[in-house]
Amino acid sequence: MDSTTKRMEDQMTRSSDGSAGDANYGTIGMSYADYRRPEPAFLEAIVRTLGDATTLVNVGAGAGSYEPTHLAVTAVEPSATMRQQRPAGSAPAIDATAEHLPFADDAFDAALASNTVHQWPDLDAGLREVRRVTRGPVVILTSDPAELHRSWLADYAPEVIATEASRYPSLDALAAGLGGEVEVITLPIPLLCTDGFSEAYYGRPEALLDPGARRANSAWSFVGPEVADRFEQALRADLDSGAWDAAHGHLRSQPQFGGSLRLVVGRP
Repeated sequence: MDSTTKRMEDQMTRSSDGSAGDANYGTIGMSYADYRRPEPAFLEAIVRTLGDATTLVNVGAGAGSYEPTHLAVTAVEPSATMRQQRPAGSAPAIDATAEHLPFADDAFDAALASNTVHQWPDLDAGLREVRRVTRGPVVILTSDPAELHRSWLADYAPEVIATEASRYPSLDALAAGLGGEVEVITLPIPLLCTDGFSEAYYGRPEALLDPGARRANSAWSFVGPEVADRFEQALRADLDSGAWDAAHGHLRSQPQFGGSLRLVVGRP
């Protein structure tokens, strides 16, 4: 199959705003950057894994979270909605998908894929492509689906946890797709985490009563409105009665939470 045919097939599988995964960011991504701001501790961990790289391809770059500013970055993002939210001065984003990267072999020193691999329609093809265009480390920020149940959210919206667990690839699948030497690093989540994925609110349950905060977590777009309504009613009632604090109140002052967040680093 030639590159033109591949691109045409790629476009046919994408939503109207270009989103290529199972979530349509043209619908859910309008205020994504307001809630999903990069957490400095995670960025520091990512930078450490990149070593002495000077060029980086950021695949599934979204609104630009976790792009190191000291590197020459090439961003790849299929969603027009997400590209429009990239801050002024950030690297221009190329409209492409992980499975069909328009770059030569070994074009970059390193690659980054943050909070995106669970969106790729063909994980193996995407990993092969990222590995193909990268000479050095491929760094993936993701969640271990086997650890998502640790969140208190499992008590209030088990459908959301089940949805997330079904979408995130296993760490073994990522390691197999990357090949070579693979390191898995657990990232503790700080209490005031600025990246508003669900576990970031482990000690701030009130924050998830904000519909915008939930929309910034794509799993909520796969459950019906009745789940969100039930979640809000149950959580409000338990916050008012003190039941949430009786069960989970220690989390309000716990400086870090050992949840599902992982860095998967593949080296050739």
